[in-house]
Amino acid sequence: MTSRTVQAILDRMQKLHPKVIDLSLGRIQRLLSALGHPERRLPPVVHVAGTNGKGSTVAMLRTVLGQAGYRVHSYISPHLVRFNERINLAGEDVADALLIDALEKVLIANCSEPITFFELTTAAAFVLFADTRADVLLLEVGLGGRLDATNVVDAPACCIITPISKDHQDYLGNTLAKIAFEKAGIIKPGVPVVSARQPLEVANVLAKVAMQQCAPLYSAGLDWDVAGQGEDFTYTGLDGVAHRYPLPALAGVHQIGNAGGVLACLDIIHDLLPVTEQAMMQGLKTVRWPGRLQPLAWPELPAGWRVWLDGGHNPQGGEVLATACASWKRPVYLIVGMGKNKDLFAYASHFAGIARRVACVPIPDHVCHDPGKAAVVWQNLGIVAGAYEDIAGAVQAMLDLEPPGDIVIAGSLYLVGAVLAAHKG
Repeated sequence: MTSRTVQAILDRMQKLHPKVIDLSLGRIQRLLSALGHPERRLPPVVHVAGTNGKGSTVAMLRTVLGQAGYRVHSYISPHLVRFNERINLAGEDVADALLIDALEKVLIANCSEPITFFELTTAAAFVLFADTRADVLLLEVGLGGRLDATNVVDAPACCIITPISKDHQDYLGNTLAKIAFEKAGIIKPGVPVVSARQPLEVANVLAKVAMQQCAPLYSAGLDWDVAGQGEDFTYTGLDGVAHRYPLPALAGVHQIGNAGGVLACLDIIHDLLPVTEQAMMQGLKTVRWPGRLQPLAWPELPAGWRVWLDGGHNPQGGEVLATACASWKRPVYLIVGMGKNKDLFAYASHFAGIARRVACVPIPDHVCHDPGKAAVVWQNLGIVAGAYEDIAGAVQAMLDLEPPGDIVIAGSLYLVGAVLAAHKG
């Protein structure tokens, strides 16, 4: 079987529903019933929702638990290069043959009923997770939480809610409170919840929903906390005891907060999946998560230059990236392509005084902000910007500038995926 065969099936799936996103649980519940309810035969689940940091959180948990000797399934979205990245079975991306069998099984069970692509592929993932032995499943929400296709799991072992900010307002609501309510939809009766530091408006919603569900809520800054200390950081756990750990091997100070949420989750599920301090330390030191402030070995890069990839695509993602760029204390040159439905101005506003030059590019095969119009947005913020036809041309234009510094290709995971695919090709 080849990846083209996988792609052919995925292309067929795209045509079964007129909407790319249509949040509902009814369709996937019908399909899972026809499949014999694989969602009821999963290993213990850690369900992860939030606006930013979901993927990094899953990556850290997967690495730490793997270091502890556990077989770990994980489900993420979107992928960067190959769809198979979304479904990781016991530490390995699903093989083409297994994926094809699961996708075809799901299509047959669906009987050509209208259903979204994400619902179909989530059902296929559940089939694979149920049929492959593992000790735990790390389940990342696709969009929102309450009506997300992953939210058919009745009783996870733990829920994690990463930082919440404004994104996908057309589906989740135009206020932080409305968005928080949708994310809080993964909270289940009696299931412990770990929350990152949140704006007060968000924290109030999470506390209310957790109370209604009689779910213990463990919040950063109240029940656990983290603080950076040079080459390591301090995590004060649920028992009030402080522990020192190496900084996660992921760039950006924000990853300390994500690591704290991971450690709090491990505290909660310790009786189910005990993890040694050594496994925690080794996992944090060796974790990898492509496309999130990732250094990239660009061919024939002149001395003094570095290239980075970052898929953050909302205002909070822009703020996190800008903070990291400022900490380098080197010239920063941005290459940005952003989806048409994203708030470019709110993202770009964090880079005033940080980015020396911005190159606006299209995202291959995706609807995005027009590079020429996007350049005007950056220019209105006082940042020199121009439009380019592609990433290669934009990088070359940056390399012609002085002084040398850091080139950051950012704004969309789809853009990052295109770069990674080109470099692996």
